[in-house]
Amino acid sequence: MAKRPQLSFWQIWNMSFGFFGIQFGFALQNANVSRIFETLGAKVDAIPVLWVAAPLTGLIVQPIIGYLSDNTWNRFGRRRPFFFIGALLASIALLVMPNSPVLWVAAGMLWIMDASINISMEPFRAFVGDMLPSEQRTRGFATQSFFIGTGAVIASALPYILTEFFNIENTAQAGFIPNSVKYSFYLGGIIFFLAVLWTVIKSKEYSPAELEAFERAEHPERFKNKAGREETEWLPAVRFFKRAAIWTPLGLALCFLIWFLKLEKELYILGGGIVGFGMMEMLSGLMLNRGIRTGGFLTVSNDLNQLPKTMAQLAVVQFFSWFALFAMWIYTTTAVTTNIYGTTDTSSALYNEGANWVGVMFAVYNGFAALVAFLLPMLAKATCRKHAHMISLVAGGIGLGSIYFIHDPNWLILSMLGVGLAWASILSMPYAILTGSLPQNKMGTYMGIFNFFIVIPQLMAASILGFFVKGLFGGQSIYALVLGGVSMVIAALLTLLVDDKT
Repeated sequence: MAKRPQLSFWQIWNMSFGFFGIQFGFALQNANVSRIFETLGAKVDAIPVLWVAAPLTGLIVQPIIGYLSDNTWNRFGRRRPFFFIGALLASIALLVMPNSPVLWVAAGMLWIMDASINISMEPFRAFVGDMLPSEQRTRGFATQSFFIGTGAVIASALPYILTEFFNIENTAQAGFIPNSVKYSFYLGGIIFFLAVLWTVIKSKEYSPAELEAFERAEHPERFKNKAGREETEWLPAVRFFKRAAIWTPLGLALCFLIWFLKLEKELYILGGGIVGFGMMEMLSGLMLNRGIRTGGFLTVSNDLNQLPKTMAQLAVVQFFSWFALFAMWIYTTTAVTTNIYGTTDTSSALYNEGANWVGVMFAVYNGFAALVAFLLPMLAKATCRKHAHMISLVAGGIGLGSIYFIHDPNWLILSMLGVGLAWASILSMPYAILTGSLPQNKMGTYMGIFNFFIVIPQLMAASILGFFVKGLFGGQSIYALVLGGVSMVIAALLTLLVDDKT
């Protein structure tokens, strides 16, 4: 039984190229959706609630797609059918999004677009674990980071490029999306689909039998005996009931407190999420009591309650990292246009100039991430993977916090270099560390569960940042970015606690 063979540079390139298109969709979303919401009449403190569709969709879709792709095999492959379906749906959503006539339509399109992007994206992470041996996985995720950075550079800067070099209109009547944004989304939809299609056509996949043979050779301890794989260890139902008895009343109490104190309504997202988790635990316990031991829902719930040690440690790091990123994506446009350009009039030329500059800023951090993506494995080799990740996160926290002190927009580019280093590492190092601790037959499921710790901090941000900005920060969104910088430094310190085994 041979171990997984190493792949060539171009094989890794082809299997990762689809991320160029995926990040085109995400970058257009991150740099322009707040702008679209504001243009259609959203208040600054209401923007986080409108953004909640994106992480909530990921929370639901990614573990489902992970479980399904683990248990799919046909003539089109295991992961590739999901690449293709997600790309097709996401491309259609990108074409429709900038034509939203009213705010609620734009919010709904964000939901659909994010669900579609997640269908394509989640199996890409497991794809690296399927195809590459341990010693090439850091390189594989770094290649994905390169394409994520490259795609995001172009996509983030598209409105600026179309305005400055092709004379596309960058302003429109109040309540209408400028053509520079519309045409950017149209181009993004086409590029998304073609890039993913390249990976679907140019990559192959190992069959389930081949993957099991590789797993036996690389990790014989994960098999009970020569006859078959170790079966799933099902937790007792009482474990789920105990968790439900804690989380459900806690969530209900929080909802009551929000109602009694007349706090911001978006805080109900947090309370409702806690109640939902408690009910999920209760349902899992009831299913186990009835002797049910199959199905995606119960498998995900059971695995969530017995995470591998390394995954549990990385989950906390991910929480603080992605809270910082979500704060940046939500509030950079309003912080820059208000604090540096001095305007809140979304129909003014000055506001749209500032919003375009935010696109350039996002292009810079993504471009720098692409440049340093292949240097991170070298830094990890010189130190170790978790130390490389810690250094990168500290740089990101400093970069994000420094925006508070800057008044010349040109200096914001320097801040984005620190964010870019952190972004490159966030997209590669946690996954390179994680894949070695996961069983092959559950790679997609665990990658989907790992996404919880990207989504939960985003839901947390959507729940509390609006309350913080309005109630504690006096409407000054710049302080949300400072809070994000502090969160990223905390993530860096927590990285030191991670148990990284090759």
